[in-house]
Amino acid sequence: MADSHEPIRNTQAAEQQYLDDVVQKIGQAQKKAQVSIDQAANDEKSINKHFGEEVKLNFGDYSTNLETALSIHQQQQMLAERENSWQQSTRRLNTLNRLIDNPYFARLDFHEHGEPKRETIYIGLSSFTDKNDKFLIYDWRAPISSIYYDGKLGEVTYQTPDGEQSVNITLKRQFLIKKGQIESMFDTSETIGDQMLLEVLGEKSSTQMKSIVTTIQKEQNKIIRNTKADLLFVQGAAGSGKTSAILQRVAYLLYRYRGNLTSSQVVMFSPNQLFNDYIENVLPELGEQNMVQMTYQQYVGRRLPNLTIVNPTTHFETPQTETAKKISHLKTELKFFKVLESYSRLLEKGGMYFRDLKFQGKPYLTKEKIAEIYYSFNENYHLANRVDSTKEKLMHMLNSRITPETKKSWVSKLIEGMDKEQLQTLYDRPDQEFESSDAEYKFLSRKIVTQALKPVGKGINRMRFFNIQAQYLHFLKQVPNLVKLADYGLTLEQWQTGLEEVQANFKNHEINLDDVTPFLFLFDLITGKNGDRSMRFIFIDEIQDYTPFQLAYLQNRFPKAKFTMLGDLNQAIFTRTESRSLLSQVQKLFDRDKTEVVQLTRSYRSTKPITEFTRAILKNGQKIDTFEREGDLPNVMVKNDELALQEGLLAQLKSNDERKITTAIICKTKLESEAVAKYLQLQDYPATLIRSENQRLAAGTLVIPAYLAKGLEFDAVILWDLSAKNYPDEDDRQLVYTVASRAMHRLTIFAKDQVTPILDAVSKQLYVQE
Repeated sequence: MADSHEPIRNTQAAEQQYLDDVVQKIGQAQKKAQVSIDQAANDEKSINKHFGEEVKLNFGDYSTNLETALSIHQQQQMLAERENSWQQSTRRLNTLNRLIDNPYFARLDFHEHGEPKRETIYIGLSSFTDKNDKFLIYDWRAPISSIYYDGKLGEVTYQTPDGEQSVNITLKRQFLIKKGQIESMFDTSETIGDQMLLEVLGEKSSTQMKSIVTTIQKEQNKIIRNTKADLLFVQGAAGSGKTSAILQRVAYLLYRYRGNLTSSQVVMFSPNQLFNDYIENVLPELGEQNMVQMTYQQYVGRRLPNLTIVNPTTHFETPQTETAKKISHLKTELKFFKVLESYSRLLEKGGMYFRDLKFQGKPYLTKEKIAEIYYSFNENYHLANRVDSTKEKLMHMLNSRITPETKKSWVSKLIEGMDKEQLQTLYDRPDQEFESSDAEYKFLSRKIVTQALKPVGKGINRMRFFNIQAQYLHFLKQVPNLVKLADYGLTLEQWQTGLEEVQANFKNHEINLDDVTPFLFLFDLITGKNGDRSMRFIFIDEIQDYTPFQLAYLQNRFPKAKFTMLGDLNQAIFTRTESRSLLSQVQKLFDRDKTEVVQLTRSYRSTKPITEFTRAILKNGQKIDTFEREGDLPNVMVKNDELALQEGLLAQLKSNDERKITTAIICKTKLESEAVAKYLQLQDYPATLIRSENQRLAAGTLVIPAYLAKGLEFDAVILWDLSAKNYPDEDDRQLVYTVASRAMHRLTIFAKDQVTPILDAVSKQLYVQE
């Protein structure tokens, strides 16, 4: 803790003097760390030079062999010590480099019960001690730092490794520091003062998400430091800081379980690759390595070597039919997950589809023989046991066929056609000798046959004898016997048509996203594939765009992990209305006593006028609280022809540029985005068209389709052609809310002829129409 007798610093000048002293000590520590790094590098060179000059490699008798081995071991130990020293010093220097410009952002004065005097601490991104190990800065994740985020002035309790501790806070001071200079400081009785928030939130957007360590709110802090829940479900309004809080949570967990948890045991499922790029700097800025990041489609796609997933965004370009929506609803429910489990149990008695394992283009182990083996085991053998026993028996059969196969004519012909060099590759060693030419032939023929049969062995080990595509189609045929189709508004004929579509996709080596997860789950059930038990924490962002089936599957794949799911059920643009029941379905997967639901209702991203406007788009918008940050009312421009609309767009872009705010033009589809980008190009206006999630976000004006804007934020947003023709019905309400809520400072809507009826319920006082 800080020295209790230090003078009270009440003026900015006094605080600056203290900051200068801390910065000077950080600078001294930087030099020391650099010296350690240089020393470790020089030592490594010296050890290698000494070893090369003085240690003679001698492999003669036993004693010299031992001496040489000990010398090598000694060198390896010394190099390992230097490497460890170098890594520690490098990590230390990286931390100091992050602290030097902005060492801390808060000061707390408090009196700890049972202690004689007041304490003062400063809180920053990382801990820093002076040469006497006195803490000058506390890491924001340290137990004591939680009182900055959770408590007002007065009595506050916080958790420590030794239990609950109580303190009396007498001062809470917040700083905005840039390049070692205090730009402003505020004393507050609140958790985080509004003045501090206004300063930070007023900053311009960038292509990279920033850390929110300085402005973590009390509710966000509950999310960050929660270690008890098996399921932490965060429902947060657009711009409520849920994604930022989750990234701070990852950093906190890596700090809290340091030594027992690595970043490779943490997985973040994010909406798309664009978003991965957007958040990639947050954890490194906090001194942590990034967790494993991927989209759900990437995760399942890498397990489908022979199938390509049909792009799920195609329904933005060509909407689904009503029948397709109903089939999708059935296939993505939790009930379908249970039905598939029931179906798999029936396969223990019969109905499994197999395929031949071929050798030289002909069936070698036939599907009939494999089926006979598979069902030869008694009823105590469940699916996983049957697979293991079948593999074992098939491998035994394969090995027993090696000797007979060596006597076949193709082997002798192959050996006769080989030159000396080709034969040499088959020998165990260049000087290998044999008792007779027969012995040599036996050796060579066995080698050739063993090598030739390797693909068959690989097929057995990788369970290629299952015909999983035929099995999945068989399952779909059985669904009408396992589910009441009428409950989903479907007829038998409609289901059959959907089945034929799946079959046609298989022939084209394609599969729809709705079928991918059931398909893989069936494969896992049949083959006894267990989940990844090494993963400890799974984070799923934009949870509203997941289906209950997908979430059940992820829980099955990561059985030992704690889950954090976050999103905004008002922003379901892929799953539509099903998101309403998502929370209740997900809660069925976890122990109720180990489930926590946190609601973040206050929106910080947008100005008050934009938040009030976007809230009014929703039918349950009263659940979103605004933050008192002033700005312009959203403006709606309705034009009767395309040219006037385009001219209005160009004028608005130039107006935004004059205010030095960057703009994202969000269109409903990729085709629309391409048309807008082409027009801007003809006008010599610089803009970057984002065509796919694999692009990087560029600085300046962007043109982007709606489904790629998920989770991102921009200074200004222009919603292109929000007309009645383009956004005709209720199905688009959540999409309109989602894209409008990307705007931080300015929102403009363009529409041709007539604006979407979705805005009919929005009060005319909440926007300006031209």
